[in-house]
Amino acid sequence: MSTPTPASPAPVKVAVIYYSSTGTIAALAREISDTAEKAGAEVRLRRAPELAPRSAVESNPAWAENLRATADVPEASPADVEWGDAVLFGTPTRFGNVSAQLKQLLDQLGPLWAEGRLADKVYSGFTSSASPHGGQESTLLALYNTVHHFGGLVVAPGYTDPSKFVDGNPYGTSHTDAQGNNPVDETARTAARVQTERVVRVAGALKAGLTVA
Repeated sequence: MSTPTPASPAPVKVAVIYYSSTGTIAALAREISDTAEKAGAEVRLRRAPELAPRSAVESNPAWAENLRATADVPEASPADVEWGDAVLFGTPTRFGNVSAQLKQLLDQLGPLWAEGRLADKVYSGFTSSASPHGGQESTLLALYNTVHHFGGLVVAPGYTDPSKFVDGNPYGTSHTDAQGNNPVDETARTAARVQTERVVRVAGALKAGLTVA
């Protein structure tokens, strides 16, 4: 009598949830989404709804173009956070803090938090700013304050890969766009891939362990 073949483990579910005004964070989010899929994860790419008035958006050609270019990306909801085994949040810096658009989504998570449905997930973050040291690290640390309240597990890239000594940010992927004059480069894309692969790997190990338990 043949031995039954063990069932294949379910793929890790990765939610990539971001806000982007002029496109830098959107480019990083797509890099992260593609990397997670290549790593075998099931992925949801979602953008936080825009809160700025249309007049403000249209006053900046890059902002208006990015909104049009990402119109096919579904808007994020609390259900997307609940769905993921791992969640990567992306936001530009806003005075060293999380953008209002992403923060609005985080503030809608109270009911899920109260029921403990956001705990024991893997979370990580990515960001950008116009100038070097323009609040990148403080933005990620501020984002992670919310994760601690969830009872979530922060999986930052750390200095776990030689490339991290090039981009220099152990807290998460970050990029300096110089007011749109510096497109997302290979250094930032490498950082995004290293971070995502680590997130998928840790989330997979956690999911397998919880399943066995």
